[in-house]
Amino acid sequence: MADAFIYDCVRTPRGRGKPDGALHEVSSLGLAVSALSALRERNGLDTRLVDDVVLGCVDPVGEAGGDIARAAALASGYGDHVPGVQINRFCASGLDAVNFAAAQVMSGQHDMAVGGGVESMSRVGIGASGGAWPMDPAIAIPSYFMPQGVSADLIATKYGFTRDECDAYAVQSQKRAAQSWDEGRFSKSVAPVKDINGLTLLARDEHMRPATDMQSLASLKPAFQMMADQGGFAAVAIQAHPDVEALRHVHHAGNSSGIVDGAAAVLVGNAGAGAAAGLKPRARIRAFANIGSDPALMLTGPVDVTRKVLKRAGMAISDIDLFEVNEAFAAVVLRYMQAFGLDGEQINVCGGAIAMGHPLGATGAMILGTALDELERSGKGVALVTLCIGAGMGTATIIERI
Repeated sequence: MADAFIYDCVRTPRGRGKPDGALHEVSSLGLAVSALSALRERNGLDTRLVDDVVLGCVDPVGEAGGDIARAAALASGYGDHVPGVQINRFCASGLDAVNFAAAQVMSGQHDMAVGGGVESMSRVGIGASGGAWPMDPAIAIPSYFMPQGVSADLIATKYGFTRDECDAYAVQSQKRAAQSWDEGRFSKSVAPVKDINGLTLLARDEHMRPATDMQSLASLKPAFQMMADQGGFAAVAIQAHPDVEALRHVHHAGNSSGIVDGAAAVLVGNAGAGAAAGLKPRARIRAFANIGSDPALMLTGPVDVTRKVLKRAGMAISDIDLFEVNEAFAAVVLRYMQAFGLDGEQINVCGGAIAMGHPLGATGAMILGTALDELERSGKGVALVTLCIGAGMGTATIIERI
């Protein structure tokens, strides 16, 4: 099979996913166009070389529906010949979009493709597309459906993570994100979003709260206790995992991922396509994998899929220099570190979604770009990127710096 190389990664800054957020006036299409246009312009990309655009979008309804990838390719000036396809694997959609693009290249069916994602959480509300899993008792009951926040508290309870440990991790995420912005670590990949007059709407992640400390987080009430107790989901959690006697509610807005708007795009191609475009590869995609995991715990998929992708690549955990583990909730990353005996100096070293936010369909592509930028900045060689996923799944990708 052909090698799939990453030639460039670009993302928008993340805007707060509320009506007063800086990107609320920008449509889902506009966000996707911002990322695709920046990718084309900064590389002088001849889009006649692009065989497909694959975009993740978790709530593809309303303005984000109807195959937003094709609409975005057209609106970005890629040309009528460039097709597009929208995919949804919940929170891993953006990473899977890159993996889908890479698979097209590796199989030899395409020479160059763009993978990425978009989500306007301020304009298309989370859960707007509905779904059988939370709504149809035929599947919700036997699979122990519960909201993700309750699953996060179940993980914390089952694996022994305290409120203080989760809060300390959240403070670290905020500090690292602020430091990374101050040191210019994101300047290579973040393209400002502009309005129709060319004025900048947002050039920096808007959700961050660098002044966050343990004292300020201690004042926040658990966010998921009421739905667990009054909605009956605590009983569901204990039924699914009877070794847990009672849930400890440790997650809240300050140690969970933020709701934000954003988009990202990653240019993937074989060696010939890169040469034709006059581009040098930045990294090679060594392996990727998906897996199903316990739907009640739901968010432990990164542990399972990491074992799978390492086996597929013929690697050990010690071969990985940097990890990007999406910070859906603090306990997700703490469990990952616990499972592999890792310290925090290799994981999410630039901060993560707790600080900067999680634009569902785009996050996977965003953190892939973060991993690549950090490999180049630090001179390290190999990174593993992974995300937990609704309904109990995991996706992971290993990249090697060129």
